[in-house]
Amino acid sequence: MPDIWLTVLLLLALFALLGAGVWVAVSLFIVGIIGIALFSSAPLGEVMATTVWGASNSWALAALPLFVWMGEILFRSRLSEDMFTGLAPWLNGLPGRLLHVNIIGCGIFAAVSGSSAATAATIGKMSIPELSKRKYPERMMIGTLAGSATLGLLIPPSIILIVYGVATELSIARLFVAGVLPGLLLVLLFSGYVIIWSTMNREKIPGAVEKVPLADRFRRSRRLIPVILLIVGVIGSIYSGIASPTDAAAVGVVLALILSWASGSLTMISFKAALIGATKTSCMIAFILAGAAFLTVAMGFTGIPKILATWIASLDLSPYALLAALTVFFVVLGCFLDGISVVVLTTSVIMPMVEQAGIDPLWFGIYIVIVVELSQITPPVGFNLFILQALTGRNIFQVAKAALPFFCILLFAAGLIVVFPEIVTFLPNLMGN
Repeated sequence: MPDIWLTVLLLLALFALLGAGVWVAVSLFIVGIIGIALFSSAPLGEVMATTVWGASNSWALAALPLFVWMGEILFRSRLSEDMFTGLAPWLNGLPGRLLHVNIIGCGIFAAVSGSSAATAATIGKMSIPELSKRKYPERMMIGTLAGSATLGLLIPPSIILIVYGVATELSIARLFVAGVLPGLLLVLLFSGYVIIWSTMNREKIPGAVEKVPLADRFRRSRRLIPVILLIVGVIGSIYSGIASPTDAAAVGVVLALILSWASGSLTMISFKAALIGATKTSCMIAFILAGAAFLTVAMGFTGIPKILATWIASLDLSPYALLAALTVFFVVLGCFLDGISVVVLTTSVIMPMVEQAGIDPLWFGIYIVIVVELSQITPPVGFNLFILQALTGRNIFQVAKAALPFFCILLFAAGLIVVFPEIVTFLPNLMGN
């Protein structure tokens, strides 16, 4: 069979399985089995066994369930209530006032959850009732939540960066550090947009409810201090080289349990729920990674990555043209799959092209996460949109319309790191190898 038809056949099989609602991991295994059984003489059973074991037996992967568990613990704590109480008095003076609570709150929670969906659900449940009660414009309320919740994918400890690091055998610590400045950049861009919009639409923003004295502001914010210290401790220990991501994650779980206990929200029920939630999420991701690893090896036996890389090279695309094409590809793919699935599905095929074009894999990891963030607020399968639809009762298109300006901001941020790659590489270069 000609190489191009082999590629088309396997891709059609994969999309047919995904379209039929078959689990992503199972779809990956089935397509890998087809590839090896029909188009290779490799021993199928041995290849599957060694590949799945190799993908699962990874010390770097141990950080994943720990960070997921840390986020699940804090998700069930009083963190969201404390954030609104602590942040509101400080942000009341900015144009846009309490809309900034959505942005800063998402940034803080992203740094302890590593999940976009958890960030949207937690901050949304906290802020939507409060902002609705104060008559804030619904479109901006939904838009700031939709856009800012995507920070859960980028700001470390990011689950998707762990997945990317494992799939590409890059340092997870360096990937975490590389995500810090782009994450802060997005927070500033989102807040900047809110300030500009609010300045132009002053009549739509409610006045300040109360003027809080400085001493009261500090008193209301005191419960945020332990959480901020937790974030600084986890990320700082990785950045300084004191701890590996796995070590830092273990310490983060212990500190999250202590914080939850100290706030009075740690019960046997919440502890079990957090543990079960973390187990389900971690098993799902590990299953997908194992399937992706097997498909990667299967694709290697069929020669498809080499074929595609050679074809892309023959087009003589510049790195910028390649990035533009990949951006469209990822956004379209992200309309139908979650971010982790997009990364593990495409890594084996995309990375040879990226490396051949001379693009830094570390930089590309952050770039791909920002592009995947775009898909989180893109219909029909934008997970943040589904969550906000459930929280607000609005239909998916109303929520998507509210998120559109923040989609454009994410696209602008992706352009900025292309023009100024130092935004991504500066801190990892300081960190060294």
